[in-house]
Amino acid sequence: MATETLIDRPIYIERLKTLCGQTSIVKIVTGARRCGKSKLFSLFQTYLQTNNKVLDSQIIDINLEDPLQAREIGLELNNKKMLVGYNKLLDFVIAKFNPKYMTYVFIDEMQLLEDWQQVANALRLKDNIDVYLTGSNAYMFSSDLANSFGGRYVEIKMQPFSFKEYISAYSQESENGQNLRAIYDNYVSRSGFPQTLYLLDRQLINDYLLDTVYHNTIQKDIVQRFGISDIGKLDTVVRFLFDNIGCETSIRGIERKLKNAGYSVSVATLSNYIQGLLNSYLMYKCSRYDIKGKQHLDANSKYYVCDIGLKTALLGNEETDIGRALENVVYLELLRRGYRVSVGNVKSKVVQTNGKYERKTIEVDFVAQKPGGEVEYYQVALYALASEETLRRELAPLEEIDDNYPKFLLTMDPGNGTNKGIKRLNVLEWLLE
Repeated sequence: MATETLIDRPIYIERLKTLCGQTSIVKIVTGARRCGKSKLFSLFQTYLQTNNKVLDSQIIDINLEDPLQAREIGLELNNKKMLVGYNKLLDFVIAKFNPKYMTYVFIDEMQLLEDWQQVANALRLKDNIDVYLTGSNAYMFSSDLANSFGGRYVEIKMQPFSFKEYISAYSQESENGQNLRAIYDNYVSRSGFPQTLYLLDRQLINDYLLDTVYHNTIQKDIVQRFGISDIGKLDTVVRFLFDNIGCETSIRGIERKLKNAGYSVSVATLSNYIQGLLNSYLMYKCSRYDIKGKQHLDANSKYYVCDIGLKTALLGNEETDIGRALENVVYLELLRRGYRVSVGNVKSKVVQTNGKYERKTIEVDFVAQKPGGEVEYYQVALYALASEETLRRELAPLEEIDDNYPKFLLTMDPGNGTNKGIKRLNVLEWLLE
């Protein structure tokens, strides 16, 4: 692809459309750096101009990562490398504001401005100013912000391209004979970060993911915030977590495994590192849910990466566990569709292994629920139809659940079917729903 074109992001555009015109609510789009938040605003501005007949003069577009625009506004960096002078940003917006018309204010990377909520709150109180912000870390949503806004904001959580969004960029290649599995393999290998679509060389993709996405995020959202001096130790922790996606673990478990590998990292330090990764949206934490007791558990959560291509670039390993990668993709898709997602503890039972008895926890990959909706259970397997024994093994955790909520087995096997009330679906077709 020689020139960049904007790929439609329908899920997020529809959410912005729903909230458009609700001036008392600040719309905040969050997500990992370079996942497409700025381009989403460009898409939405085009929609406003095309469908709502909004004039250029009614749109104020500000990018706080642009040092020239920050200088034009009058913002300066303090010793914490935060922009200061929120009152000057307010003056800049008001100077361009025409009270006779609705004005749409878009501000990228708002968290770079100290006391940014003062700007958002002031603009929110104007009846004919509609405010849209982006942010690249969850520190924006502190208790101070909650108190300041009083709940008058909506967070739209954005991710890199879904498989469906990715495949829309390759429609021409698909018509020329590439099947879904080939495009999926490309998707998890190359990355769903939008800019990688225009980088044809694998090395360029790796350099972009490491320098522009990974190191930029680590430096700005974790190292600076926590005052970390030993970046090598942080990098070791990140690599360990990336290499163990989908594996149940605890902070103390990670500490022990790193110690056995020759790295000494305290529990407190690990907690800070992991919280930084979660707050920067590089990783997601999937907690446990006791299906029978109907309660969430703190122990032995699982972690997933925001993009499998980023994991491959960091670890330099093309031979990634494709089963874990598929599980990661399904987890992100469930989040994208608005579900709250947990790992499901089904039951514990004593089993005999090599003559020894041990207690084993039976689990289902994901328990998913939308607000006010019914629970759904998902088991993910690369293939299940290779043999009857394999199919029985993959269905077993779902069969152990004794309620009547919908149960799904997602695999790469062609076709769909039903086994004892459990729906077996081709995962690539499911991703395109």
